[in-house]
Amino acid sequence: MNIHEYQAKDILRAEGVPIPAGEVATTPEQAEAIATRIGGMVVVKAQVHTGGRGKAGGVKLAKSPSEAREIASRILGMTINGLTVYKVLVTAAADIASEAYVGIILDRATRKPVFMVSPAGGIDIEEVAAKTPEKILKLPIDTRYGLQPYQASELGFFLFDDVKKVRAASKIMMSLYQAFMKSDASLAEINPLVVTPSGEVLALDAKISVDDNALDRHPDLAALRDETAEEPSEVDARNSNLTFIKLDGNVGCVVNGAGLAMATMDLVKYYGGEPANFLDIGGSSNPEKVVKAPRIITGDSSVKVILFNIFGGITRTDDVANGIVTATKANPLKIPIVIRLTGTNEEIAMKILTDNGFSASSDMDEAVQKAVALAKGGKAA
Repeated sequence: MNIHEYQAKDILRAEGVPIPAGEVATTPEQAEAIATRIGGMVVVKAQVHTGGRGKAGGVKLAKSPSEAREIASRILGMTINGLTVYKVLVTAAADIASEAYVGIILDRATRKPVFMVSPAGGIDIEEVAAKTPEKILKLPIDTRYGLQPYQASELGFFLFDDVKKVRAASKIMMSLYQAFMKSDASLAEINPLVVTPSGEVLALDAKISVDDNALDRHPDLAALRDETAEEPSEVDARNSNLTFIKLDGNVGCVVNGAGLAMATMDLVKYYGGEPANFLDIGGSSNPEKVVKAPRIITGDSSVKVILFNIFGGITRTDDVANGIVTATKANPLKIPIVIRLTGTNEEIAMKILTDNGFSASSDMDEAVQKAVALAKGGKAA
C-alpha cells in the first residue's frame, strides 16, 4: 500500500527526521491559508501515487500566499499519469546546495532490508543505477541488530566529505530505518536529501510503501489508504478479494496463482503480444470471483481480448466455467474471450462451456497464441 508524501513525512517527523513545515490542502483557499501560516516562499506539490509530478507540472514554487492559491487552483483537478489530483502539499521552500538519495528496500536475494544511498539525488534512482551504478552504495542490514551507527556513518561518508554533514545524514538514516521497521514497510526513501547553503541536512521528499500483508497489525496505517489516488480497477479488484495489477498491453489475463500469472504473461510476450494486466483469482473455488474478473478487465478500454488460463488443483475448473457463463450472461462481452482449462473437473467444465456456446482448450500455448492473434485484430489460429 502506497501512502502520500505528506503522510510519509508525518511518519518520518515522528522519528526525528528534519523536514520543512508543511500542511495538506484540498482547496486553493486552504493552500493560501497554509502558505500564510508558513511564511516566505512555499512549494505546492500534487499528492498522487505516481512519479513524474514535477515534469507534469504538479510541483511549483510560490513566492506569496496569493501565488500559492493560484498555483493550487491549477494543480487541483489536473491529471498526472491517469490519476486526478485531489490534494496538494504546501510546504516551506528550502535553498539547496546539493541533493542526495537515501532509501531502504526489501531484497529477496539477501532476505534483508537493503540501504541504498547515492550522492546523485533528485532524480529517479533507477536512472542512476542504469547510467552510473558506481554512484550507488548498497548495504544489507541484519534485522537482528538493526542499522548500527558505524554502518550509518559508512553510508554517510559515501554521500559527504564533511563530518558534520555525515553525522546529520547518519542520524537521519537511523531514523529512516526505525520508521521502515515500525511500519512493516517494503520501501522507504528520501529523495532528495538536501544540504542547504548553511550546511543543514533536510528531507525534502519522502515515500513509504507498506506491506499489504502487515496492515492487520497497523490499523492506523491502513486508515491512510487513499483510494481516490489509486487505479480504480485495482481498488475494485482489491475490494473483490482479487489480486490485480494494471499493465500497458491489450491481452487481459485471468489466471489462478501468481506463478501461472507470470508464466502466462511471459508466454503472451513470447508470442508477440502485450499483457494488459495481472489478475489472479486465487486458489479458491469461488465462481463469484470469476464473475467479477471480466468486469474489472473490460474497464480498461485498451483490452482487446480476455484470456482465461486456469490450472485446476484446489481451484475447480467447473466453478470457473460456471463463473464465465454467469458473467457473460449478466454482462455480454464486446470483445472475444479465449479459455484454457485443465485439471480438477476438467471434463465437466468443458461440457458446461460447450453447452453454452464457448470453445475451450487444455493447451496453454494454443490458447495464448489465439489470444495474441485476436488482440492484434487477426483471426485466431
